[in-house]
Amino acid sequence: MKDNTAWILARLESGYGLPSLSPVAIKLVEVATNPTASAADLVRIIEKDPSLSARLLKLANSAFLRTLSPARTLEQAVVRIGFTRLRIMALSISLRDTFPMGRVGPMDYEKFWKISLYRAVIARILANHVREVDPEEAFVSGLLMEIGLLVFFDLFIKDSGKEVSLELEPLEDLLSWERQEFGMDHRDVGRIMLEHWKFPEPILSSQDVVNIVVDGPRQEAGGQEDYTLLQTVLYMARRSSQILFLDSTGLHTLYQEGRQLLGLGHEQLSQTIVNAFGLVEDVARQLNVEFDRERDLMALMEKANIALSQISEQVHGYGAEKLPSLTSLPQRDKKIENALQAVAHEIRNPLVAVGGFARRLAASIEPGSQEAKYIKIILEEASRLEGVLSKLVGAAGTSSL
Repeated sequence: MKDNTAWILARLESGYGLPSLSPVAIKLVEVATNPTASAADLVRIIEKDPSLSARLLKLANSAFLRTLSPARTLEQAVVRIGFTRLRIMALSISLRDTFPMGRVGPMDYEKFWKISLYRAVIARILANHVREVDPEEAFVSGLLMEIGLLVFFDLFIKDSGKEVSLELEPLEDLLSWERQEFGMDHRDVGRIMLEHWKFPEPILSSQDVVNIVVDGPRQEAGGQEDYTLLQTVLYMARRSSQILFLDSTGLHTLYQEGRQLLGLGHEQLSQTIVNAFGLVEDVARQLNVEFDRERDLMALMEKANIALSQISEQVHGYGAEKLPSLTSLPQRDKKIENALQAVAHEIRNPLVAVGGFARRLAASIEPGSQEAKYIKIILEEASRLEGVLSKLVGAAGTSSL
């Protein structure tokens, strides 16, 4: 580990394997942190990079900032974006331009940036919910969470001839393989890189959290003491993005963690994921990352449909459609009542999670579109299963549906 760290630092310092960040972005960060700097000072720097100028002006007028009147000049854009956000967005754009796109062997750069963008945007939305975490700090931390993989691939894997999957999820499997093969993982490299670039400690801490184990339903909101609130937000951003990029939805578990770690309800987390689609689309344009909103929506709906199919199979497996309801049971037959309650409980939570999420998703879809037709089928199946469950436990036990 120590040998690898020294070797990587030497290569970073010599510029090997890590193209330089934009000089304009570096200067912009330096000036933006100066309390005496003016908007005009920043404009004079930005004007030296026409591409950066155009992209920041577009960002100032995007849905990401939810503006009403357009910014027509760079100075207006600087004022609207704000110094802190401008510094972070300039760095983000520069980082994106530092590395290639397309696919090189097992490294899919396009997918890497797409996943990173979703995490960044979701982290920013969650930070706004939590309020005690700076949203822009959460955004850039989410964007850089796996940045070390780019250099790790270049230094250790690209010319090694090893056949390996570099899928970011499940992250634990990738990190474990890296440590086994090379004695360190790409999160270690990420921290070395960010320290080399002189990023502040809160952003460096994004490299230190992979899993937060939830102890149980009595855990207080706000996460475990071992993790900062920013790290907890980043963990939940990664977990939320898994809904988009892993085969299983895992919505029920995600909702449990959101409530226990950050005190967020089902509705807030569902709306966070749904809102991310529009915001990612805007930021993706500024970073020149390919984004297909309709394709991602269809993929998400397919996962919801699969989850409902699994619940439906479970219902049939229990024979729930043929079981008596609690209200029709002989008086005080506790054994049968407890069995029915156990069946209902096992079905209810995943069903509420998937059905509620599908309804949130439906509200964001254009009526009459192909997506709208698909989500209608999903909602009908969710309603049918909820009806079965309502019949099983009786009206008094189904108010949460």
